[in-house]
Amino acid sequence: MGDYSKALEFYEKSHKIFEKALPSNHPNLASSYNNIGQVYKNMGDYSKALEFYEKALKIDEKALPPNHPDLATSYACIGLVYHDIGDYSKTLEFYEKSHKILEKALPSNHPDLAASYNNIGGVYDDMGDYSKALEFYEKSLKISEKALPSDHPDLAQSYNNIGLVYKNMGDYSKALEFYEKAYKIKEKALPANHPSL
Repeated sequence: MGDYSKALEFYEKSHKIFEKALPSNHPNLASSYNNIGQVYKNMGDYSKALEFYEKALKIDEKALPPNHPDLATSYACIGLVYHDIGDYSKTLEFYEKSHKILEKALPSNHPDLAASYNNIGGVYDDMGDYSKALEFYEKSLKISEKALPSDHPDLAQSYNNIGLVYKNMGDYSKALEFYEKAYKIKEKALPANHPSL
């Protein structure tokens, strides 16, 4: 609903209960820190977001095995904050840590791996390294095409992202090809007055 102060109030109440009831390295405490960090990120308070995400990461690194998906989530959350503040090298560092864990923990056709490739592709796109962006977006698309139904919105997003890279490269016919694929999916999946159309 966008009521961040209210969300923070309840997440902090919840966190105080966890602190009393659980050992200091319990994974639920890490999840609680992640929730608080996300609220701060959404509020644009990136230093506070990093503070809470890093607290979560410390717990996850101690409490979880090194290939646990929750650890990958912690790395990705920190990467997202760095992305939002425009520090793309730090973003890549954390996204790649996250991705390495997901590669070990998940089957090769898992949608979370596709999302991870997509995130890395997005950073390269933002950096203007379009060939690298395309490489990662195509890896994401390859998994999504196998793992998802042909009319899934995530597939439309993959097509859209690849279209955007081709547009940025000046290859407008290729961009149009991918934008049209994205549009066809969205046209079927969304109401006629939806802003995404």
